[in-house]
Amino acid sequence: MAQTKFDKQVEGTVESLVFGIGRFLAGRPMDGVKRTDATFWRSGTRVLPKVEGRVSRSSYRAGWKRLTFRISALAAIGAGGYQAGWVHQDATVATAQGIWADPDPALAALEQTGIAAASTAAVGTAAYLALTRKRRELMREWVLPLHEALALPLRLPEQTDPRRYLHIPRNFSEDDAVIRVDVPGRLDFSKDLVADIITTKLALEGVTFSWHLAGRETYVTVKKTRKPPERAAFKDPKVREVVAAAKESAPVIGIGSAGRIVTVDLDAESPHILVNASTGGGKSVTLRCIACQMLHHGSLVFVLDTKRISHPWASGLPGVTYCRDIADIHDQLIALGMEGRRRTRVADDLGIDADPKAIGPRLLILLEEVNATMKQLVRYWEKIRESGDPKSSPALDALNEILYMGRQLRMHVLLVAQSATARALGGPEVREQFSTRILARYSVNAWRMLAPEVHPAPKSTKHQGRAQVVSGGSARETQILFFTETEAREWATTGTKAAAVGGPGPVQLHKPPADSLPDAGATAPGLPPAPEPPASGDRPADARNLAPAPAAAPGELAANATTPPPATPVPAVVDDDQAVGLREAAEHHLPGITLAALRFARANDPAFPGSAGKRGAELLYRVGDLKKWARNRPRAAAGTTELD
Repeated sequence: MAQTKFDKQVEGTVESLVFGIGRFLAGRPMDGVKRTDATFWRSGTRVLPKVEGRVSRSSYRAGWKRLTFRISALAAIGAGGYQAGWVHQDATVATAQGIWADPDPALAALEQTGIAAASTAAVGTAAYLALTRKRRELMREWVLPLHEALALPLRLPEQTDPRRYLHIPRNFSEDDAVIRVDVPGRLDFSKDLVADIITTKLALEGVTFSWHLAGRETYVTVKKTRKPPERAAFKDPKVREVVAAAKESAPVIGIGSAGRIVTVDLDAESPHILVNASTGGGKSVTLRCIACQMLHHGSLVFVLDTKRISHPWASGLPGVTYCRDIADIHDQLIALGMEGRRRTRVADDLGIDADPKAIGPRLLILLEEVNATMKQLVRYWEKIRESGDPKSSPALDALNEILYMGRQLRMHVLLVAQSATARALGGPEVREQFSTRILARYSVNAWRMLAPEVHPAPKSTKHQGRAQVVSGGSARETQILFFTETEAREWATTGTKAAAVGGPGPVQLHKPPADSLPDAGATAPGLPPAPEPPASGDRPADARNLAPAPAAAPGELAANATTPPPATPVPAVVDDDQAVGLREAAEHHLPGITLAALRFARANDPAFPGSAGKRGAELLYRVGDLKKWARNRPRAAAGTTELD
């Protein structure tokens, strides 16, 4: 039997009623159109794609909130209607009789009620406008412009309410404010672009971004970092207490935001540290801060400084070997490489449960201006290399060995560069050995090269002593601890002295001589005896092969040459072992240095070599020691990096 038109209308009405009751109880929109991503338990944050027209605020509410509001409204209407139903009948009759008999009181009451209602509405409106003025200004000046800028990168629908995904407090510019921006879960946007838009449109500086992109809720929080102190001086009693309490393996680098102490544990976190800064960025101050603390705890420090005058505070200190001449830097690196191989054998003999201090005191290598030093080492090796020698500099090979095995051997490199490119350091794999990097007055390219894992890059500042310490994928803005030269020298000499390394030889590590190696095959100053010759295939560490005649200062041979050199030259090491007086040294071995200058240096320069004997009442000095002192004595830095 076919359905009649009436039956179809009844069936459609019943179906609509059933769906309406279901939507009512489920907290869904009554028209059945889902406009936002709200669910029954979670409020919505975004408008769904292809939704047109205005989206009301109720569409963003969670389903349980809508259901609660609907049930409460029905209950209030039902209770009010039931109560009014009984009263209405009697009140209507009485009111009608009263108004009919005397209408003036009713009209007066109605007039007063209207005036009161209008006054209440006016006061309420004024109060609402006054209380929400700052919020409306925030929406007009900051939230809406940010929404317009983010709508395209985040691909948001036009109907999106900015208040639903931009959670910006009124005090967003203060230090403790937290800004939250809900982002689409599809993650098809550029995080760098979004971060740049947020910082630009809200005029933020010194903020950090924390991205939460896992799971259903995807958002980014923006916090304003508290700046480090304007200055962190060692003379401050509180700072001095912090430095005194620092671990031997974790010198204090500086003070970070919120007063946090910034340190780097050379044993647990990073065995080597890279300092990258342009001129005036505080490279020498940073190295002085770390080196004097290491000396305080008994470490040995080797300063390899082609500028010659970077660390005058360290010249002549016990435990410091200062090399300024490129020949001595070359020999010292080779000697340190030998020491690394010796420590490897010692560690192997001691076993895995041995005390790490048993292999020897901690060694700290300060390699200044690596951009110029690397080039000079390469040219120096090309100058002295003989037939059969490898093309690569053995000094650079020794440096690479130390970088690869420094943690277990308690040998650490503090490398300074104005531009730490992979080419300048010897390859990208060498640069990766520096897991801690200190950057100051850096360019955008330098940050992308050295700290690409941290984005967006914090803005560089010219504040004196301010740097970014990058470690473990995060950057910490730090005010570098400032030691004056006097304070650094005092702190370095008032701590623990380095213990002597066991083994043959009278040399004590805690009292190294002021000069460097006489040649690459000899025992390193301040280091144990050199190990046995390398295995077959490697070039022997022979004095004539590594440094045929580097002991003389540049131009010395020409100045002293009165007769043509013999066909078979006498090895320089024989002449350098002679013991002479200061007068004979000034006349025959140290051209350009007067006897008065030598006597003054003997009395005032802590790095002046000790006497090797006496001839009557005259003190005698080893020629090689005097020549090395002459090459490495402090004087103005050369204006060129070319070798003479």
